[in-house]
Amino acid sequence: MRERESLAFSLKRIESLELELENTIGLLELAELEGEESLLHETEATLTKLEVTTERLRLESLLSGEADANDCFIEIHAGAGGTEAQDWALILQRMYIRWAESHKFKLEWMEEISGEEAGIKSCTFKVMGHQAYGWLKSESGVHRLVRISPFDSNARRHTSFASIWVYPVIDNSIDITIEEKDLRIDTYRASGAGGQHVNKTESAIRITHIPTGIAVQCQNDRSQHRNRAQAYDMLRARLYELELKKREEAAQSQNASKADIGWGHQIRSYVLQPYQMVKDLRTGVEKGNAQGVLDGDIDAFLEAALAQKVLGNKAAE
Repeated sequence: MRERESLAFSLKRIESLELELENTIGLLELAELEGEESLLHETEATLTKLEVTTERLRLESLLSGEADANDCFIEIHAGAGGTEAQDWALILQRMYIRWAESHKFKLEWMEEISGEEAGIKSCTFKVMGHQAYGWLKSESGVHRLVRISPFDSNARRHTSFASIWVYPVIDNSIDITIEEKDLRIDTYRASGAGGQHVNKTESAIRITHIPTGIAVQCQNDRSQHRNRAQAYDMLRARLYELELKKREEAAQSQNASKADIGWGHQIRSYVLQPYQMVKDLRTGVEKGNAQGVLDGDIDAFLEAALAQKVLGNKAAE
């Protein structure tokens, strides 16, 4: 049923695109026939937009990985540097939320650990939408920010790091065996704002898979049992994602929260001072509108990473 819904969704978008193209061509012919300059410019602009949409659909058709069609979890972890890095982690959180909202994706919160003064130490949330994992999987890695610190009274320039980890949501049709003896389960009180109940009981759950060192946590529900179930699903998804990486010969030796979050590991740099530039160090894509990127305009980076992966696979074949 899920595959059927995905195919129906894709067909509907293609049919809608074909219909809009036919209507636009008809308007263009009419504009040329009657010499309507304003209508001519309007239809040409529409054709340009349709070209962009068509290219995106073409890229989406390349998302044929085993879990590309699935929803995904995003984990964000602040690097060393205290308040600076924690504020940067919060900025990245907002960036991905804005991107998801602009693409009509739904969000579900798993957990968040606030910083002492500002920002967040870490967070996990679920992105639900068509091919969410396929589009976002290339975002895993360390992201570097250079800016004049709003927390420095001397207005000095600071470099901050945060790591992103993206892994697919999996269902019960995928068999992932987890031995109870391999797990360490901790309970703790949920952090952050809450009502009369949420911060008084140890409802939050952290599960650590000892053989791999992978740790997941959930605190979004007042019920410890529901948080445990969510955390267990997240752990299955992480283990499955690790297996996918191995199959692609790009296995990660450590999970995002254990990886070095600093120099030499970054995949993208966001420079706000002394100039504005966001550059992806893997694809070479650059954007001068850094604020636009931080407001969620990251499609150019996602599309370039996908295109590079497809070209790389073809070259390997």
